[in-house]
Amino acid sequence: MDKVQSQYNPDSSGNAYQDSLINKPSSFDKKRVLLVAGTHIVLWAATYTALNKAWYKGYPKSKFHFFNDMNEWNGMDKAGHVWTAYQLSKASAQCWAFAGMNKKKSVIYGSVSGLAFQSIIEIQDGFSSQWGFSWGDMTANTLGAVAFAVQELTWKQQNIQIKFSYYPSRYPDDLVERRNQLFGKGFAERILKDYNSQTYWLSINLKTVTGWSALPGWLNIAAGYSSKGMLGAVNNRWTTDGINYDRTDIKRIKIWLLSFDADLTKIKTKSGLLKTVLGLFNSIKVPFPALEYNSNGKLNIHAMHF
Repeated sequence: MDKVQSQYNPDSSGNAYQDSLINKPSSFDKKRVLLVAGTHIVLWAATYTALNKAWYKGYPKSKFHFFNDMNEWNGMDKAGHVWTAYQLSKASAQCWAFAGMNKKKSVIYGSVSGLAFQSIIEIQDGFSSQWGFSWGDMTANTLGAVAFAVQELTWKQQNIQIKFSYYPSRYPDDLVERRNQLFGKGFAERILKDYNSQTYWLSINLKTVTGWSALPGWLNIAAGYSSKGMLGAVNNRWTTDGINYDRTDIKRIKIWLLSFDADLTKIKTKSGLLKTVLGLFNSIKVPFPALEYNSNGKLNIHAMHF
């Protein structure tokens, strides 16, 4: 049996290797490498198949082509790509560390794996007549993977974490059908697609940045971005069943937020199970009061922002 070293260290949170029950072997483990590599391949193949059935079904194929979508959804889709690539890179790096790879290799393999996973979607888009390969999306994917790798290799931990939050937007009765067309009818689908309900955050640990020992180690400050009033990718005009709709009376608003957050990996616990749970949920921002400034020039205070 291989000797293993514990991943738990109550004084070094924020590190990609401190967030789970997984123990890293003391040396390179070929069997684990094959297991991790095989798991990655299966997940990539399953994702490719699932997307073909659920996302691209009903849309004709085309020759590989490019599509410029930089002006769509007020950039919320790009923020989503950054967050997803960042989280996938982190998760993959943990898997490669589980296989016994050293720090540098596991981070590099994890980042490349996370980027490759996202690239599957872009390549499929490139062969779909409805969409196209987006350099904007690929840039966002790369940014997310690089953000993880650079911090892990430079600081040995994630001082600036990329997080996500979701709170369902309210749509008036006359726009419910449009919401369902764009973002789906189910809760799970809307979490992925409803850009009016998402917020993306850069969460920075205050104690690490300021060096002030009196601060709790878990306390972060977070800068967020979201958007409201979007009923189409570029504008609020659309056609359904031959009927033209114009809802340009509804303004598409960009929102910038400042709030607090909690780094759940810096909550000290001797429970490996709790450590795992906290690590999994650390990709989501914890609700706190927030200060908002929006593109209408208004300043708002939220008693609690989700």
